[in-house]
Amino acid sequence: MRNIVHRHLGKMVAGTAIAVAGTAVMVAVTLPGTAGADDTGTRAGQSVPQDAGAAGAGDAAAGGRAVAPGVVEAAPAEGQQGEGRDPLTDDELERAEKIALSRQLFRSSESVDGDRGPQPLGVDLAEPEADEAGEPDAPRRADVTFYDYRDDTLVTRTVDLGTGKVVATGTQHGVQPPLSRAEKAEAAALLIADPLGSGLKADYEDATGKALTSPDQLQLSGAVYRAAPGAQPAVLDKCGEHRCVRLFPKIKNGPWVDARQLVIDLSARKAARLDR
Repeated sequence: MRNIVHRHLGKMVAGTAIAVAGTAVMVAVTLPGTAGADDTGTRAGQSVPQDAGAAGAGDAAAGGRAVAPGVVEAAPAEGQQGEGRDPLTDDELERAEKIALSRQLFRSSESVDGDRGPQPLGVDLAEPEADEAGEPDAPRRADVTFYDYRDDTLVTRTVDLGTGKVVATGTQHGVQPPLSRAEKAEAAALLIADPLGSGLKADYEDATGKALTSPDQLQLSGAVYRAAPGAQPAVLDKCGEHRCVRLFPKIKNGPWVDARQLVIDLSARKAARLDR
C-alpha cells in the first residue's frame, strides 16, 4: 500500500478545516445532505407525509378556516432593457460585452488559454456621473472588464447601453480583480499537467478509484496570489504583476484537498510550491 503520509500535496480535509501542511492524510468527512440522514422531522426539500398533511387540513377545518392549496407562480418575464439603477438584464450583459469587445481589442489581446481575444472577467452596472445622481432617466452604462494575458493588462470599457457605444476605456497594470471560472479551470488544468499536481491526482484516485484528467472532475474555488518578500521561490516573484492563483479544489461529492502551498502563475503558465 502506498504510504501517503509524505505526499507532496496537503491533506484531504473536511469542509474548510485545514491540517498541518506537508502531510497528506485522508480523513472521514460528512458531506452536505448526508449528515443527519436518519433524523426525524421535516426538512426543506423533503415531502411532508400524507397523513401529516391530512391532519393539518383537519385542524384548519376544525378551526373554521379552509386552507387553499399552495400555488407556485412563475418568475416575471425579464425585459431587454432595465430602468434606472435596476440590475443589468441578461440581454444588457450580453450586449455590453459584445459592444466592448472591439475588433482591434480582440486582435491585439490574449486570453488565459492563449487564444486570441482578452479574457472576460465581468460586467457591472456603472455608477452614474456626479451630475446624474438621483435622475430617474440617467443613462444606463455598463463597465465591462477584460484581462489581457498578452501584457498583463486589466482593460475596463464603459458602454452606454442607450447609444450602444463605448464612452470610456481604461487600462491598468498590477490590478488583480477576482478570478473568473475559466481562469480557475485553466489553473487546475495546468496543475494537473504539472509534476506538482501528482499529489492532487493521487488523492483523487484514492477517494474515487478513478484517474484525475480534467478540471471538470473538481469543484474549484481560488484566490489571487500576490508575491510577498521572502514568502515564495523566485519563480513566483512577479505574482501581482502576473496573474497568479491559489486553488482550493474539492472532489465532487467528496472531500476538499489542501493545495494552499501550490501557486499557479497563469501568465507564465507555471506552477510552484511556496517555501513556507
